[in-house]
Amino acid sequence: MKIAIAKDGNLISDHFGHCEGFEIFQVENKEVKKRSFIENPGHRPGFLPSYLAQNDVNVVIAGGMGATAQELFKESGIEVIVGTKGNLEEVIQKYINGELQSTGSVCEERMNHGHCNS
Repeated sequence: MKIAIAKDGNLISDHFGHCEGFEIFQVENKEVKKRSFIENPGHRPGFLPSYLAQNDVNVVIAGGMGATAQELFKESGIEVIVGTKGNLEEVIQKYINGELQSTGSVCEERMNHGHCNS
C-alpha cells in the first residue's frame, strides 16, 4: 500500500494543493518498507488526484483539501484523510495503527493560499 502525505517540512501541510510535496510511504504488514518524496508539480484544478493515482497511491493524507479533489480521489478508489495535523512520523504510525480518522474538512476555493478551515 502506498500512502501519500502532503507535507511542508516535516509537518502535514494545511492545504493539499499548495504543499511542497508528498512523502510517499510504502507500507506492508503494518510496517514502513520504503519512503520517498515527490515534489508538488504545481497546483492545477484536477491535476494532483490523477498525478498521484498514476504513482499508484492508495491513500492521501492532508490537513485540508478542496471538495473537487476529494471527489476525484474517491472516483479513483483512493482513500482521503483530511483534518490531520502533526509530524509525518507520528501521523504515519497513527494510520498504520488504525488510529487516524478523517474529519471530512473541505477547503473552500475562495480561501487564501494555504489556509483551510478544519
